[in-house]
Amino acid sequence: MAHDVFTQVDQDLGPVLEELRRREPIFHNPEFGRTTADFDAMMAPDYWEVGASGRRYSREFILRMFEEQPPVDAVSGGWESRDFGLRRLGPDTYLLTYTLRQGQRLTRRATIWQGSAGQWRILYHQGTIVTAEEDDVAPGA
Repeated sequence: MAHDVFTQVDQDLGPVLEELRRREPIFHNPEFGRTTADFDAMMAPDYWEVGASGRRYSREFILRMFEEQPPVDAVSGGWESRDFGLRRLGPDTYLLTYTLRQGQRLTRRATIWQGSAGQWRILYHQGTIVTAEEDDVAPGA
């Protein structure tokens, strides 16, 4: 069960939330990218991520990996994204959090997005494997 503190979204951010949640999970939505050039355009020049394994991956590594093996389409794979939260970090920068279920694998995800002139770029992404949904504890609980 999600606690409101984890899925909190200020009312004025509703349109931003809807736009960004359509883009998640990143790299797994053909509407927003199918080619290495598409993925290159999605990422900030200094993009990096921490995978669910805890390993850090550079932008160059991600692009090289997608050249060798295109990413899975989340819808075709039956993946489920839920419990979205959104926080404004700066004038055009947002932290989007959510839970992703890929079959039996459950991860918490966080993506920092930056929007400018209708274009969205990913600054950073992290995934963390969780073993049970009961581990959610809100502050003060």
